[in-house]
Amino acid sequence: MPDKDLKPVWENTIKQLAQETRGDSNFWLSSLHYIKASENEIYVEASSAFVWEEIRKRFSKRIEKLLNELAGKEITILERISAQADEGGEVPLSMPQEPLHSPSKIKKNLDRPVPQFQEDYVFETFVVSEANKYAYNAAQAVAKNPSAKKNYNPLLIYGGTGLGKTHLMQGIGHYIYNNSDLKVLYITGEGFMQDFVEMVGRKKMDSEFKKKYRHVDILLIDDIHTIEKGAGTQEELFYTFEELYKKNKQMVFTCDRPISELKNMAPRLQSRFQWGLHMAIQPPDYETRVAILKNMAERYHYTVPDEVIYLISKNITSNVRDLEGALNRICEYGVLLGKSITLEIAQRELKDDLVSQRQGNLSVENIQRVTADYFHLSLNDLKGKKRSANVVRARRVAMYLVRELTELSLTEIGQEFGGKDHATVHVSCNDIENEMRINNNLYGTVQELKRMVKEYGVKGG
Repeated sequence: MPDKDLKPVWENTIKQLAQETRGDSNFWLSSLHYIKASENEIYVEASSAFVWEEIRKRFSKRIEKLLNELAGKEITILERISAQADEGGEVPLSMPQEPLHSPSKIKKNLDRPVPQFQEDYVFETFVVSEANKYAYNAAQAVAKNPSAKKNYNPLLIYGGTGLGKTHLMQGIGHYIYNNSDLKVLYITGEGFMQDFVEMVGRKKMDSEFKKKYRHVDILLIDDIHTIEKGAGTQEELFYTFEELYKKNKQMVFTCDRPISELKNMAPRLQSRFQWGLHMAIQPPDYETRVAILKNMAERYHYTVPDEVIYLISKNITSNVRDLEGALNRICEYGVLLGKSITLEIAQRELKDDLVSQRQGNLSVENIQRVTADYFHLSLNDLKGKKRSANVVRARRVAMYLVRELTELSLTEIGQEFGGKDHATVHVSCNDIENEMRINNNLYGTVQELKRMVKEYGVKGG
């Protein structure tokens, strides 16, 4: 049976399995990709050895049964692991297109400056999930074909601290640098500002600064929100943007919130950011947190019991950076003392971190519940459209608490309150903040609610 006849069979198999298992399979099956087929074999690629092992344990028998039924004959599944794709192996795959992690076949231009990237911030070490898959796909599209699509330039990736924005940005940079002769420049927003201030002071603006930033093919600026209060820096970035955009050079930015929420960003610069594609990254869900930690343990050859992985994944929900930091600490502890990591050791060594996380990463629902109870309202009242004075007051206080106690953007907060837009949330929070300065009773109420919310979180709701 030719390849073209087996791809629909494979796709129908996965579709039917997803319908049978519902949400349980979505994360794992989306990480498995059809490559090609021969008469009685289908070749598939998994994003990591861990992902393939989980798919094999959970779904292999059902996949084989469905596949054989739909194909009308016995089919063998042969797998390939992305991270090992260029190390050879027994499966003679002929890739339809060059994978993103493949080594460069382009002769390097030795005159190009080497970007300051973290070595492991590449696509194959990024764990893809529902919370980040659209940003990941956009990043891959830009990496493969920079400047190919006007609506992908600039690409802006936004989200809270430690969710993988820098990883994706540097993944783009790594791939382009290793697979082309293009000149890539990566810098943080603070670095851009420091360069600007230094060059102005040395009066070498035209010669050095413009040569550095306006004669590149790919400009990557991380944490663009850090230049929000620098009027001169913003003006220079605007002209740099104009010059690169006119030359059809690819730009990628990251930010900790939507650009529309940068109150001190110059309107004309804001409008330029709006020209391109904006992709959000959300905090990872439980399954993704488990996958991230297992991927990290495999990558660094840590021996970590599953129960320890589950402990960290259940209790640290904030971001990838905190997850990996916790795993690193207990593994380093084990190495230093020559001990195997156990659940008891992890509970003891991470005690303060786990309590801090429960206090510092409070759920919106807990904040809403505590606030509603305090004002003698229901959750539906707080999240609904009622406009009576006491409900509006409580709703604004709750929005303010969510803004202060979580890392959610104004847009995300609005979604948690019945789909309010970010402007409504912004006004509500500012009204509470301003009134607290002159109303001691309101100030006392808000402080009391903060204490109650944190206690509620530590007790587990």
